[in-house]
Amino acid sequence: MYVAVKGGEAAIANAHRLLADRRRGDRSLPSITIEQVVEQLGLGVDRVMAEASLYDRSLAALAVRQARGDMIEAIFILRAYRTTLPRFGYSEPIVTGGMLVERRVSAAYKDLPGGQLLGPTFDYTHRLLDPSLIGDVAAAAPAVKKPGEQVMRVSDILDGEGLIEGDGEMPEGHVAGDLTREPMEFPMPRDLRLQALARGDEGFLLALAYSTQRGYGRTHPFVGEVRIGEVEVELDLPELGFTVSLGVIRVTECQMVNQFKGSATEPPQFTRGYGLVFGQSERKAMSMSLVDRALRTDEFSEDIVAPAQDQEFVISHADNVQATGFVEHLKLPHYVDFQAELDLVRRMRREYEAARAGGKDGIKEAAE
Repeated sequence: MYVAVKGGEAAIANAHRLLADRRRGDRSLPSITIEQVVEQLGLGVDRVMAEASLYDRSLAALAVRQARGDMIEAIFILRAYRTTLPRFGYSEPIVTGGMLVERRVSAAYKDLPGGQLLGPTFDYTHRLLDPSLIGDVAAAAPAVKKPGEQVMRVSDILDGEGLIEGDGEMPEGHVAGDLTREPMEFPMPRDLRLQALARGDEGFLLALAYSTQRGYGRTHPFVGEVRIGEVEVELDLPELGFTVSLGVIRVTECQMVNQFKGSATEPPQFTRGYGLVFGQSERKAMSMSLVDRALRTDEFSEDIVAPAQDQEFVISHADNVQATGFVEHLKLPHYVDFQAELDLVRRMRREYEAARAGGKDGIKEAAE
């Protein structure tokens, strides 16, 4: 606890009032609504939901507005709120094979059963500023039907030929862990690693994923498939003897396909990297899948030669809320610590000057 600051309460209260004033902005302009944030800044809302581990678009939008658009601050706010919620059970694993897709692309196969569905994407835009968006002129909405089609996975095509590893079945009796309830321990099983990556910082994972493509990890990936759509969440109620539907959520799933030359126990085949996140977040899902494959060194008897392959490095630094706390705490008072170091540097400086005045031998003696 820092006790050296006096009169801090009044200053903090004034800082909060100033923050509220800046958040509201020009009073001559209408206040932005939560509904507007949800509908018009949807990708930012999706990121906050994913990295806060709480699927609620309205609450995520409220956090974005409260944080004045600071994504990490919004994630912090929503994750803090999440800790106040009761835990009443665990849902069944969602079945993404039954996803009602609205977007689905593959870089591995041109012609897919069910076709490639471009959906809403920036991929083919020119990245030029659009002056028409300054006003409130809405473009005519295309005739798009709601998600309603289930399509097979691209990985099933390779699996049918026996050319890809299995789909990540867990050992019998394995109980999925929960990073929000248990301390981290290394080495970490893949299910916990995926949980950590799913709530990890998008920018950090993107940088690590990029590093694997530049040779720091020796991967040669193909996007087997990226799909966005709605999946059903179900809860098993023992007293009823069957599962009940809690509703549907939108998720983004990515499977990266990587060549594997084989080992003494495994034949040459393709291996998988997996990513799954809330909402529409292709960059995050792709980065997650690349890093997931890089972290599977022990499964394929690979050497750890790059940061993206070191699970303690990756997992310990992926959480942007924790990273923010460590970096931003440096703004808090460290007066006593600094005065101690200031006295130390002054003493060493005096000793250095005295040794210098005594000649080179004195400098050497002072250094020793």
